[in-house]
Amino acid sequence: MTETQTGVRGDSGPATAELVASRVLDVPDFPRPGVVFKDLMPLFADGDVFRGVIDGIIEYHGRDSFDVVAGIEARGFVLAAAIAYATGRGVVPVRKAGKLPRAAYAASYALEYGEATLEVHQDAFTAGHRVLVVDDVLATGGTAEATLSLVERAGGTVAGLSVLLELSFLGGRERLAPRPVHALLTV
Repeated sequence: MTETQTGVRGDSGPATAELVASRVLDVPDFPRPGVVFKDLMPLFADGDVFRGVIDGIIEYHGRDSFDVVAGIEARGFVLAAAIAYATGRGVVPVRKAGKLPRAAYAASYALEYGEATLEVHQDAFTAGHRVLVVDDVLATGGTAEATLSLVERAGGTVAGLSVLLELSFLGGRERLAPRPVHALLTV
């Protein structure tokens, strides 16, 4: 991981980390008092920046290192769809409980401020499908850990995990070890 003079760092280098950092807004006390929400909507709304982060994720993993992209609800859907389109791959949504219409595997986990359950269709992947998992933020690692286990239960092989922003002080990377984490920006 490289760091700039301003302390901004990320796994794809300082230029990419600065690009992401330039479009993150802190929203205090959301979704509850004491939580500082990292709003990435300005990044998604800026076409050049959005293209830069999508290209950065693809470049890091390699266009031919995965067969399908799994996006975690909801902002992960945006990333997954863009990566899938750019590489000619398919996209699979990992949804909140009760949103999928067919037989699904479920995994529950603790959030920084509550509990949640994610689901993926049982037939989402064929055996050996190499799956790139993407999401917007890595915090405690619960969401990512649940998703990685769902991919494997559904027959996929995790090819990689990328996030736009890692909140290192919450220990998500350590929780996911020894699995590698690719974060464009780590704070």
